[in-house]
This record gives sequence, C-alpha cells and structure tokens, in this order.
Amino acid sequence: MMPEHQPNNPLHGVTLKAILEHLVELYGWDELGDRIRINSFNTNPSIKSSLTFLRKTPWAREKVERLYLKSLK
Repeated sequence: MMPEHQPNNPLHGVTLKAILEHLVELYGWDELGDRIRINSFNTNPSIKSSLTFLRKTPWAREKVERLYLKSLK
C-alpha cells in the first residue's frame, strides 16, 4: 500500500519529535512554556516527557503544531 501524498499538509512527514526539537531550539523551554501553558514545558522539561504528554493530549498537540506552523512563516 502506497503512503498517501498530501501536498497541502505542511505537517505531513514531520514527526512530533522534530516539531518539538525545532520549537525548543527556536524559543527555549522558558518561552515555550510561556506560549503554551503545560506542565511538561515548565516543570523539569525534557523532550521525552513532553512527547509522552503530547501524544496523549490532543488539545496540547494541536497547540504545539499550530505554533510550529506559525514559526515557519
């Protein structure tokens, strides 16, 4: 089965880990925690704990994806 081609989806093929690493590099944990108010960004932040939370929490993942897309413009 061929993977679906999604030319109009800028998130297609970008992993959540890559998105998070980009945002941390761009903003740092402190500013990222100010922009998106979730504990995994503000209390002992790490990529691993943040990914675990974001994979279980659709509203938080959506905010992270939205900030990522905004950061690309």
